[in-house]
Amino acid sequence: MNKYTVLHIREFESGVQSKEFYCNSMESHLISGHKNIHKPHRHNFYVTVLFTRGSGIHEIDFVRYPVKPGSIFFLNPGQMHHWDLSEDISGYVFFHTQSFYDLHFTQNRLANFPFFYSVQNEPVLYLEPPHYSYFTSLFEQIYTENQSNRVFKMQKIKSLIDLVYTESTRFYIGDEPVEESRQHPYSGKFRELEQLVEQYFKEQKSASWYAEKIHVSPKHLNRISREMVGKTTTDIILERVFLEAKRELIARKFSFYEIADDLGYEDYAYFSRLFKKKCGQTPSEFVNRY
Repeated sequence: MNKYTVLHIREFESGVQSKEFYCNSMESHLISGHKNIHKPHRHNFYVTVLFTRGSGIHEIDFVRYPVKPGSIFFLNPGQMHHWDLSEDISGYVFFHTQSFYDLHFTQNRLANFPFFYSVQNEPVLYLEPPHYSYFTSLFEQIYTENQSNRVFKMQKIKSLIDLVYTESTRFYIGDEPVEESRQHPYSGKFRELEQLVEQYFKEQKSASWYAEKIHVSPKHLNRISREMVGKTTTDIILERVFLEAKRELIARKFSFYEIADDLGYEDYAYFSRLFKKKCGQTPSEFVNRY
């Protein structure tokens, strides 16, 4: 029976790489760094991929996204993904740990960027053709610098990565004047909700429990969730529960009953019915797809 483990950045190291950073062309990465990796799989680091040629499908946490020239994908640690790519695929990929970025940018955080900020945000940016060359140049510079032994090599790489994230954010949210792009007044509370759900989703399924923790009424928390992402608080909680269920089902390290129990459902029959209601298929039907 297959087991899909979390991949660590050291598994991709070569002589010119940092222990917390990896960069390669997609062509070389698929040949040398990715050829023996089972799919789907997960990482314990941040991944950014630019596709410059070719086509295919990139599935991230069981949502399928088309791959085409100008696609930039951003993956958080722990997300499960795999892809099916055409033979003429081309592009660049880089990985890094959180500390690799945080130690250099003490006044900024990866969570500030929208594609890393919330699991509700799509992990992909589709660039229009006029902007391909600019972003390709940034990725090429990261790749070229990583092959060198020049002074301040890692400082330049980190600055280029931050530029990739900054410029991507402008395209992701729209390059609006500062006064028009201020944070939504509910964004802070919504971020609190997501952080609490991430920490307690296995134990706590009640929207009222999260509302109490955030010091708002359940009705107001529901209003915040609907305003921010068009979903109820309960939707957000259960989406996280069943995302984890899917990840564990694919990993196949535990039985269906053990997975249900780990997620807080002692009654497997109820868990299975709820899974089908939320995911459109039973756990066994879902596993059979993979």
